[in-house]
Amino acid sequence: MIRKTLKKTSKHEKLRSFIKKYNIPPEYLSTNRKMVSKAVLIGLFIAFIPMPMQMLAVLGVVPFLKFNVPIALAMCWLSNPFTMPPMYYIEYLTGSFILGTEIAPVEMTLDWFSENFDDIFIPLYFGTLIFSTLGSLGGYWLVNHFWKGSVHRDKKLHPHQR
Repeated sequence: MIRKTLKKTSKHEKLRSFIKKYNIPPEYLSTNRKMVSKAVLIGLFIAFIPMPMQMLAVLGVVPFLKFNVPIALAMCWLSNPFTMPPMYYIEYLTGSFILGTEIAPVEMTLDWFSENFDDIFIPLYFGTLIFSTLGSLGGYWLVNHFWKGSVHRDKKLHPHQR
């Protein structure tokens, strides 16, 4: 269903005139399986990284890789002010557990972070590497899996039902 909606939206006349007016490369708004799955991969990978301005990081990757930019930007919104604290805390706990470091009692204050930044940096980013890699690869696989399943189901329908 999402696949069909994306296909309809990409063929909309207003979108085509917008692309033409601002000279946007069409592959940045392409809605085929490869472009969408790459967008999910890149967007989720960056969403798990604790850094400011994640959307600018996605835009920084655009010249090197071709993917659907709006979908990648939307995937960055997975980490928002409500989800960031639990995401980063779980990443820190995971990194600390795997590295075998002592887990510091966490307080959600800027003073605590500035005082303990050196102690939590390596476990946090090690956990981030694990979650970014597994989360983005899982998202990539899920998009491919469901997209192919959707195409397969549509092909099974009779031509008059398509």
